[in-house]
Amino acid sequence: MVNVLNDKNKTVKMAAIGRVQGVGFRWSTIQIAEELNISGWVKNEPDGSVTIVASGTTESLDRFIAKIKNSPTPFAKVKSLHINYISKTVNKGFNVKY
Repeated sequence: MVNVLNDKNKTVKMAAIGRVQGVGFRWSTIQIAEELNISGWVKNEPDGSVTIVASGTTESLDRFIAKIKNSPTPFAKVKSLHINYISKTVNKGFNVKY
C-alpha cells in the first residue's frame, strides 16, 4: 500500500453568497458531494447565505469547490464563495443541517 500525502483528507468551511436559497442549491450540493465522495453538510443561514462544510481528498475538494463556484443548479447564482480550511473533519455522509 502506497501512502500518498496528497490523498490525505482536508476539510473546508465555505459561505456561498448570492441567489443560493430557494433554488435547489442545497439539494444540488448534496448530489455533487455524493458524486465526488465528499462528506459534510450544507445549511441555509438567516442572512441568505449557505454554509457548507466538506471533507475529502485534495483533488475531490478542488473539484467540489469549482462546481459550487459555478453554481450547482441553473437557478442559483453564486456571487462569492468564502473558503476557509479547518482542522475538523466530517467522516461520513453529506446532509442538510437545519
